[in-house]
Amino acid sequence: MSSIVLQSRLFGDMFGTAEMRALYSDEALVQRYLDVEIALARAQAGLGIIPAEAAEALARVAQVSRVDWDHLATRTRIVGYPILPLVEQLSKWAEGGLGQWSHWGATTQDIMDTADVLQLRDALDLISTDLDAVGAALAMLAEDHATTPMAGRTHLQHALPISFGYKAATWLAAIDRHRERLVQLRPRIEVVAFSGATGTLASLGENGLKVQAALAEELNLAVPDITWHTARDGFAEVTGFLALTCSTLGKIGYDIMLMMQSETGEVLEPFVQGRGASSTMPQKRNPISSEMMLASAKIVREQHSAMLDAMVQDHERATGQWQVEWQALPTAIIVASGGLRAARDVLQGLEVRPDTMRKVLDVTGGLIVAEAVMMGLAIDLGRQVAHDLVYDCCRDALGGKGKFLDLLCAVPEIARVKSREDLAALVEPGNYLGSAPEMVRRLLQNR
Repeated sequence: MSSIVLQSRLFGDMFGTAEMRALYSDEALVQRYLDVEIALARAQAGLGIIPAEAAEALARVAQVSRVDWDHLATRTRIVGYPILPLVEQLSKWAEGGLGQWSHWGATTQDIMDTADVLQLRDALDLISTDLDAVGAALAMLAEDHATTPMAGRTHLQHALPISFGYKAATWLAAIDRHRERLVQLRPRIEVVAFSGATGTLASLGENGLKVQAALAEELNLAVPDITWHTARDGFAEVTGFLALTCSTLGKIGYDIMLMMQSETGEVLEPFVQGRGASSTMPQKRNPISSEMMLASAKIVREQHSAMLDAMVQDHERATGQWQVEWQALPTAIIVASGGLRAARDVLQGLEVRPDTMRKVLDVTGGLIVAEAVMMGLAIDLGRQVAHDLVYDCCRDALGGKGKFLDLLCAVPEIARVKSREDLAALVEPGNYLGSAPEMVRRLLQNR
């Protein structure tokens, strides 16, 4: 086995799910080529273009288990594409010379692109299932912790209190948008590719469009408005969708890693014996799954960049750009599946620690709600006066001159308009969640 991570026995299951890697194995891909060839033969037999017995004979033998892999690999290196040497084998498997009716009127890219579409259809089913599971896990976290206060942070500093459910809901909203994008893009992707050498179906004469439609029906794919041999926006849209999705996963993973730091410990990845362990530091519990979420964002983004570059193709058949897709598209899909599975593992068992969140909130002694104090005093003192008084108290508290509440109470102008009890309510972080809980409930109701 290769040490390249997607094919590695060591790393493969970290960077992609077993189901997705199996879907993109050589055996699965070549079987898809054969499936398209047989669907084409059946479509043409149904139209009376080739003999029905030829389609039946080809269907009986078109099994990937028959492939001579060494010969196919050797011929592919010579030809540059696998379809011609595969058809050479297929045509010999069918008895009585009936194999000569295979690949009738088709070109290599017809078969390969349509096989890619069939693979993508199955791959996007897997992606959809994992996206739904991630969304369900986030919805549960959002609902359970809609009012669980924690520190909100801007520029990595304490800003204002939020609820953990609110944070989870912001993640969820992005995931839901990706689920919507997936539904919208699939009709643009699940389209047959059958157009012949330059896309005009000239080899089939007046039957060209009939065969195209019949093949699409055989494979349960849509008919394109026009040939898309060198119009590759559909495949690039898939990697764009995957890049967006994985970037959201990267953001979630990054947040979790920051919250898992020893100094905070507000959440922890689910405990599995030995998971995230260090070879030398027994105390370590590293955020391994979150790291994979972040890694997937970086890797898939680069594949999408390659797919955008591959879109710039010349005339009616690309000179090299098409081959870029053979690497970039499967890599993006497999790595995305790994990122999604890591997200499922983390979010379905995330250990949320409200008590620790509370301790982190209190670490500044109420300074995190200085805005609440300022706004509470502004009604009586005016906003700018209140700001300056509270600002001075914050500086004194940060300088170790006393607790924030005590310092506020000691300011005569403040003491005249607010009692200690009133000020204590203002410096309570749990009282300053704003509309966060309501936002969470609205999002969950509208899903």
